[in-house]
Amino acid sequence: MFLHYPACSTCQKAKKWLTENNIDYTNRLIVEERPTAAELKTWIERSGLPIKRFFNTSGLVYKELKLSEKLPSMSEEEQIALLATNGKLVKRPLLIVENTVLVGFKPDDWERLK
Repeated sequence: MFLHYPACSTCQKAKKWLTENNIDYTNRLIVEERPTAAELKTWIERSGLPIKRFFNTSGLVYKELKLSEKLPSMSEEEQIALLATNGKLVKRPLLIVENTVLVGFKPDDWERLK
């Protein structure tokens, strides 16, 4: 599953990479069909990454909510619940393939999918 925001240039590059490398995926628009708290919890566990990596720290919503100040005092459960409220809070693109979860687009990381 490929979760993305069509206007995001990084997401566009990732989509192009998937096409060029003949990798099949299910397309999911992250704002219209935002991830649920249960999905996020599973993906965070599978990724092995800290929850902070799932936040779109350069996004307007993140900055407007002043989350850089608030997240440290929030529990993981509260952070996941917050992420589930708005697709623009979630770092994108997200690629979920079996037990692999890739956050953001770094071609070197994505190469392991081939």
